[in-house]
Amino acid sequence: MPLYQTWEEFARAAEKLYLTDPMKVRVVLKYRHCDGNLCMKVTDDAVCLQYKTDQAQDVKKIEKFHGQLMRLMVSKESRSVSMETD
Repeated sequence: MPLYQTWEEFARAAEKLYLTDPMKVRVVLKYRHCDGNLCMKVTDDAVCLQYKTDQAQDVKKIEKFHGQLMRLMVSKESRSVSMETD
């Protein structure tokens, strides 16, 4: 399970994983209050991508990216639309 050190690498890899097979991808957000860590995991059961952070600005990026993924998951044209990650 690769743990990405930079947000940009993780976001690109997660988007690519989602766009390959949207019906198999799952997203898990996990917050540990005792450590102050937020972990985002994106998996399709064959590949598992993980990003952990304790920085507030990264939490905002995760929240924005998670919202973009959710919008793609409910849209009908999810395969033709590419996400824009800042």
